[in-house]
Amino acid sequence: MRDEVVHGIFLARPEQHADGIRLAVKDLFDTAGLTTTYGSAIFADHVPAASAEAVRRLEAGGFVDVGKTNLHEFAYGTTSENQHFGTVPNPVAPGRIAGGSSGGSAAALAAGLAEAALGSDTGGSIRIPAACCAVVGFKPTWGLVPLDGCFPLAPTLDHAGPMARSVEACAAMLEVLAPGFTRTALGSTGDVRVGVAWTEHAEPLVRARVEEAAAHFPDLVAVGPPLGEAVRAVFMREVADVHRDLYAENADLYGANVAAKLEVCLAVTDGEYQAGLDAREAYREQMAAIFEQVDLLVTPTLPMVPPATGQDERELRGRLTQLTWPFNVLGAPALALPCGPAEDGLPASVQLVGPPGADALVLAAGELLEQALKV
Repeated sequence: MRDEVVHGIFLARPEQHADGIRLAVKDLFDTAGLTTTYGSAIFADHVPAASAEAVRRLEAGGFVDVGKTNLHEFAYGTTSENQHFGTVPNPVAPGRIAGGSSGGSAAALAAGLAEAALGSDTGGSIRIPAACCAVVGFKPTWGLVPLDGCFPLAPTLDHAGPMARSVEACAAMLEVLAPGFTRTALGSTGDVRVGVAWTEHAEPLVRARVEEAAAHFPDLVAVGPPLGEAVRAVFMREVADVHRDLYAENADLYGANVAAKLEVCLAVTDGEYQAGLDAREAYREQMAAIFEQVDLLVTPTLPMVPPATGQDERELRGRLTQLTWPFNVLGAPALALPCGPAEDGLPASVQLVGPPGADALVLAAGELLEQALKV
């Protein structure tokens, strides 16, 4: 692989490693004896004594860490343009963002530098880069994969999960990451009731690709769930609580993008936070009613193809997280997989979602859809 492709993807790599399935680890997860920066200049020389539990499980299951991947600083961003460690390149769409915050993990897969990758997702950080780099990313049910040894962003919204180049590979990773997880099988796409939602928010060709993908499920109905925007104050208060002391002591070492967002988070009032908590409970009730009508939802992962690099991430992030964020609010399993070229010939991605606990169903339906899209 050419140096210019590798540059910006890996932040640290072991000097040598054993044979096994090549694993790229987002540099938000601790790795014993290997630099772990969390994408921050504050931790540029940080070498943990112990690895994160998710890393230990994968290594024990035959995966071999071939490098720590670059990310948006502290996982707080959607583009993986890191002021300290460089912009993660997009191997399938040069000049476009790799997505964030797990951008390096997705780029390593797209560049053929790994067969598997570990990511985290608080508002779309596995699924956004998977969509941008035309790979597969799965956000499991909240709490299914342990987050011990992973630097938090917003703890009640944080998820850890697998990324790969196929749904089957993600399912195989999840079996290792979550020993209680058991795969299931579907006879056909007709075995599930599927609701299609939010395609009206997408650009025309993205909408067309997603609706074509959804049409592979014959028992299809249109549904119109809300987007859960009122819960954002919960996210912001949790981010503020994670960084409050660290930022007070090291504000000059934060990148401008993250510092500006943290200032907004630190201003969230107790009343706004409580209103967000109330809105989350109401939203979960609304979505539970939706999942009484259907087994799964199909939506666009992103409403557009990967945007160009060099834009203000704070202006992009609302649109990039618009259709992924709601499922962090629910703690529900959500799968992103490529579904064909859209605007400018760039990749579109379809998102499959089930209610909390339906991880096996989402992955089984995803495998069938992936096969149908390849025909």
